[in-house]
Amino acid sequence: MVKMMAVFDEDPVYAEKLADYVNQREKLPFTAMAFSSLEKLEQYMKEHPVEILLVGEKAVQKAAELKANNVMVLCEGELKEAGAERASIYKYQSGDCIMREVMANYGCLQAEPALALVGRKALVHGVYSPVNRCMKSSLALTIGQVLSKNMSVLYLNLEAYSGFSRLVCGEYQTDLSDVLYLYRQGTFHWMKLKSMVYTWGSLDYIPPVRYGEDLNEVLAEDLALLIGKIARESGYDRLVVDLGQTGRGAPALLDACDVIYMPVREDCISMAKIEEFEEYLSIADGGRIREKIQKLKLPAPKVYHRREGYMEQLLWGELGDYVRRLLGSDGGGMEGR
Repeated sequence: MVKMMAVFDEDPVYAEKLADYVNQREKLPFTAMAFSSLEKLEQYMKEHPVEILLVGEKAVQKAAELKANNVMVLCEGELKEAGAERASIYKYQSGDCIMREVMANYGCLQAEPALALVGRKALVHGVYSPVNRCMKSSLALTIGQVLSKNMSVLYLNLEAYSGFSRLVCGEYQTDLSDVLYLYRQGTFHWMKLKSMVYTWGSLDYIPPVRYGEDLNEVLAEDLALLIGKIARESGYDRLVVDLGQTGRGAPALLDACDVIYMPVREDCISMAKIEEFEEYLSIADGGRIREKIQKLKLPAPKVYHRREGYMEQLLWGELGDYVRRLLGSDGGGMEGR
């Protein structure tokens, strides 16, 4: 069931822009509506229950008598103290940041979310290779960017030292370490996940772990279950997972994927590693996972001396063209699987 999020602000342009952002970017069971007139909002709320009311700081007194399940104040200056009755969110920041804070506050009130996301289970694109220096992470980032042009995509990186934050020049308050902590505590659900999602262009992502040890504290089987839970409950069309070096946990994590892209190299050492890996899979699962694997010989890598713009260079360079041909028009031939 779709529920309502109302944005009430004396500035009609601001209210409309924020509501439009929510409706366009957030794959949630909320429909946002903008109001700058108290009378119209009161009339609307007589017939429609509002799950979340975002109210501008200057309009708080006017809206004092309104009954919404959750009221959050859009502050223009100093935020209220943490113990205040209503959550406070700084008004003049990106829509991405506003919605992350909204979902963080809303998620704290939900032991288990009563709302269900609209959509089917996301298809999981895994990227893995036993070969080093094969452009695995560049491939995963490019696949995520290409898919996100036509569908909702969440990118996850399971490497201990991914370098991702350096590439996007990002600083984060939450990351995959927080997701893993919530999952181990049994308090993880999709609304809390939404409060940890960031956006690069059209691609959503959860920043990788801040400490590599956090990955070691989770069994591969549990990590595979978490990926499945995110795929079922997050509302995305696709998950793109850079699997890192999975070691003995490879079968469980690879089995969580619907398709696995494996970049390869043709030198003798790389080929020997691939042969050993395939032999291991044959023993570990009877070779079933091998049916999901697509071996890829990627175009020769170009040397990029600057980090700035690296993501765009991947998307619009030779690797981007290669990935667009690989995926085709239907997201990699994965429809209906």
